[in-house]
Amino acid sequence: MAAPSDISVLLLDIGGVLLTNGWDRRMRRQAAEKFELDWEEMDERHHLTFDTYEEGKLSLDTYLDRLVFYTPRPFSKQEFKAFMFGQSKPYPETIKAMRELAARYNLHVGAVSNEGRELTTYRIGAFKLTDFIQFFVCSCFVHYRKPDEDIYRIALDIAQASPGEAVYVDDRQMFVEVAAGLGIRGIHHTDLKKTCAELAKLGLVAG
Repeated sequence: MAAPSDISVLLLDIGGVLLTNGWDRRMRRQAAEKFELDWEEMDERHHLTFDTYEEGKLSLDTYLDRLVFYTPRPFSKQEFKAFMFGQSKPYPETIKAMRELAARYNLHVGAVSNEGRELTTYRIGAFKLTDFIQFFVCSCFVHYRKPDEDIYRIALDIAQASPGEAVYVDDRQMFVEVAAGLGIRGIHHTDLKKTCAELAKLGLVAG
């Protein structure tokens, strides 16, 4: 079914919309507690280097060397990675709704996400996101991070769509505002019911 509006592209954030965040402050604090690390030192080191990891300019191993393994530890890097990856959980109802919406209206679906490469590839595979998302404009792949406007321009170029043909769903209000500044209609995702209501206003009825 063709969309009743002029929208042909659905752009989705991953962490906070389809899945839990990949490696947020709460998860890092839990890691510090579990592995008995100095939280304040770990948090400072994270902020000094994480942007570079998300931009795809560091491997996860190098990031962890700077964050945790700059000194001998009584646990392995693999144990720490397993904890990191294990924090990722899906939001099944949101995934189902977006998948069905894309199929109903023949939408071209892309992900626009800030995340490091190893976490990104793990999450895409583990939760079968390629089943309904055709392209992934992730910071680690394109070397731009939201809120840089170029990450949205790249998504539009890949989709071969004008800003007015796209709708963007993100749980961060600022990122929605930046996309809107380029002419992309945006939805600030706080819960699935509200997001579906906003999509319906655009002529895209989920469910």
